[in-house]
Amino acid sequence: MTSARNVADLVRASARRGPQHAALIDVASGASYTWETIDGAVDAFARRLADSGVEPGDRVAVRMPTCPEFAVAVWGVLRAGGVVVPIGTGQPARELQRLLADSGAELVVGDGEGSDASVLAAPVMSEQGPEFESVRGGEDLAVLGYTSGTSGSARGVMLSHRALLSNVEQCASLRPAPVTPGDRVLLALPLFHVYGLGPGLLQVAGAGATAVLLERFDPAAALEVIEAHRITTMVGVPPMYRALLAAPTEVLREKLATVRLFTSGAAPLPAGVIDEMRTAIGIPVYEGYGLTETGPVLTSTLVGGVPKPGSVGRALPGVEIRLVDTDGSPLDLDEDEPGTGLVSARGANLFSGYWPDGAHGPDAEGWFRTGDVGFIDEDGDLHLVDRAGDLIIVNGFNVYPHEVEQVIGELSEVVEAAAVGIPDEKTGESVKVVLVLHDGAELTPEKVIAHCAERLAKFKVPTAVEFAPALPHSPTGKLARAILRKPLGA
Repeated sequence: MTSARNVADLVRASARRGPQHAALIDVASGASYTWETIDGAVDAFARRLADSGVEPGDRVAVRMPTCPEFAVAVWGVLRAGGVVVPIGTGQPARELQRLLADSGAELVVGDGEGSDASVLAAPVMSEQGPEFESVRGGEDLAVLGYTSGTSGSARGVMLSHRALLSNVEQCASLRPAPVTPGDRVLLALPLFHVYGLGPGLLQVAGAGATAVLLERFDPAAALEVIEAHRITTMVGVPPMYRALLAAPTEVLREKLATVRLFTSGAAPLPAGVIDEMRTAIGIPVYEGYGLTETGPVLTSTLVGGVPKPGSVGRALPGVEIRLVDTDGSPLDLDEDEPGTGLVSARGANLFSGYWPDGAHGPDAEGWFRTGDVGFIDEDGDLHLVDRAGDLIIVNGFNVYPHEVEQVIGELSEVVEAAAVGIPDEKTGESVKVVLVLHDGAELTPEKVIAHCAERLAKFKVPTAVEFAPALPHSPTGKLARAILRKPLGA
């Protein structure tokens, strides 16, 4: 794996090590594909891309659900020297067009409905080779992943082959390893999200393991799949574990008997979930932390070997974490109490800046401020206590309030709107909006939600709409969002 320069080289290496080993199993169709078959399909698709006019460095959008064809499309684009722009299937046409325009992607693989781009059909798994040698690698751009970050609207995060491969290697060096060749890994995550793509799909390819792909997570169905496919590792998010815990303990113990490792990321894991899982089946959930900009994993409780409620663990091997003040200066941590500061990271897994010019990436010394606030305890474990800014995280996806507020501002009845994150048992957080209407204007929550649903991705659509005569502001005119997170009148 260390010799790989192009992310698609992980597939080639796994095909050579274990050609007949199962690579991807699609729960929906029941189809199973070996690493040899996947590698040949990647070759065939890379050739089809090249024949379609894709040149090294061209951005290619991949808009498909979690399925083997998605994986082959991503690896095919990378092998052909292109840059993958992963886009969710649920994005409305307006948002799709904006991402395509910003990235400069003129080709969409999969569902291009609502766009003006050329559309290339999904890979055909039965198509094979001949061998296509990987084009580009190392510092060349591999994935352009869009994230709201902690400020502004969605920005393209430039992830090089070096960054993604480094994070695969950093994670693989943990003990116990998150994924080994003999593992059967349940991936019920959206693969277009960096968490599903990196710790999920790329880790499986790096180890030459087997991924069992489940497009949508339903706890009852997932338990059956885990038992039927003898799943050994599950890469999940907090709502998945909360949903599983609703099943009777005896059912969990029977269905999860083959699992050796549960990992969680993308959003904070409630402390009770760790204890409940350990009590129910004797296995805890290990938690990690990272961002799209960090390729993505920075820390994990696997590093210390013990899940610690409230902590996201220690830095991966090859990653450095430190706390800094708002000027970027390291905090003095010699005091009795742990200092709280902005989390800053350095490592080969970091991005190359934001699209298109690489702005606001790691500084001259390689450090990047994440925008999260935390402290490091006496064991060296990182605890996140807040976010710098008002970012809302829904099921691991970033929602920036300003984007929601702009869409609601299109409604003629609205004078002012504010979007905030509120706790949600299923998704960690959900979006609440508070609106001030013009005198005499009438507007229903249903109309507001319908308006947003037509213009925003599903996870950005408000789940709660409230109306107020005015919004609270600070003396300097800044919106006091903390007040709005509470129910009106509370």
